Amino acid sequence: MSTALGNHILVEFMNCDPHIMNDVAGIERDMVGAAQKAGATVINSTFHHFSPYGVSGVVVIQESHLAIHTWPEYGYAAVDLFTCGEMNAWISFDHLKECFKAKSYSAIEIKRGSVNLLTRNDFDISTMRQKASEWRNPEFYTRNVWFTDKDDDQALSLRFTGDVFYDVQSPFQRVRILESYKYGKMLALDDMVMTTEKDEFHYHEMISHPAMFTLGSAKNILVIGGGDGGTVREILRHECVEKVTMVEIDEEVIKACKQFLPNIAISFDHPKLELLVDDGISFIKNADSETYDLIIVDGSDPVGPAEGLFSVEFYRNCYKALKSNGILVAQGESPKFNEKAFSELNHTLQGIFGENNAPVSLFFVPTYPTGIWSFQYGIKGDLSPKRLEGTADISHFVKTNKLRYYNADVHVGSFATPNFVKDLLKASVIQ
Repeated sequence: MSTALGNHILVEFMNCDPHIMNDVAGIERDMVGAAQKAGATVINSTFHHFSPYGVSGVVVIQESHLAIHTWPEYGYAAVDLFTCGEMNAWISFDHLKECFKAKSYSAIEIKRGSVNLLTRNDFDISTMRQKASEWRNPEFYTRNVWFTDKDDDQALSLRFTGDVFYDVQSPFQRVRILESYKYGKMLALDDMVMTTEKDEFHYHEMISHPAMFTLGSAKNILVIGGGDGGTVREILRHECVEKVTMVEIDEEVIKACKQFLPNIAISFDHPKLELLVDDGISFIKNADSETYDLIIVDGSDPVGPAEGLFSVEFYRNCYKALKSNGILVAQGESPKFNEKAFSELNHTLQGIFGENNAPVSLFFVPTYPTGIWSFQYGIKGDLSPKRLEGTADISHFVKTNKLRYYNADVHVGSFATPNFVKDLLKASVIQ
């Protein structure tokens, strides 16, 4: 007979791979695997990724629990393995040491609940047994894993299933497809939410249709970025379009979305689309003058491969490639999440297109940090997206294509800016 109720191993894993220490899905998988490898019965797992880094989580097992907290910046993990019965927690320890690629460690084993010091109580548990018999094990443990999109000051967290459908480190960024409970499958690039099945139409309808209806009959369109395919899907709804050229730098994004987000990537095989895996910055630099009716810059945040999409030279090249009555639409960041990039981009566009030719359109995306986002415009010629004609045609288009965000009222209203945004835009002129 055992002389203790439980066995407790306190572990410090050191010099671990920092990327592993910051991967909430991977750590949840490894902790569950450690329990199962030792023969434990997993009841529940709860894991959370913190801002800007660090993971905490616990795996509740029938034999007690396994818990962890990580400090990726130090390559360190504190792990707590508590078991009762015949389970050998050292098997879990060995498994985690290998998974975390720990180069060093320390471990202390403690016996908990010395039987010699305890007195067994006799009490009626018949009612408890009756209630327990009414409960049925779902035969699969409950998972509670959270994905966090964050900067140093704020974050957005989504509960996801813990399953990772696609995970590739491309030459440019880490490309993943995960599945959230609220918003379905989602594309994440370097731990930033790019698009989800349930709210992608907010973004893709608003980056496309206001400019298309302002132009009236755009025939030649260039899309830089947009590897998920949603923007070209919306553009190609317009019968006036003769050709769309899409330039995406990362082929892995296209592959991931074609396989796991097919409703977004549905137009990649459209006969009017020329899809190029190339650097959009170099492409527009070498583009012929006055070629495109519309240029859409569908890039991610100004880091990594998208950083050059926020430069003055890039937008000068876009201006050159636009026809005399042409429109540029650029992913413009959030006036609440990234105020600096938001105002600096508008300052750049005003400097190139003119102070009155760089309007801002605001819209809402629940899965983007702060929820409010923008598209910023550069206008050549006598065009204004704020002046809308042909609303009957728009209503017919919306109804025919079953659009879920864009309509004529939203078109006009998106260019009405709150006072705090007006102040940001004024500040960009003063810079």
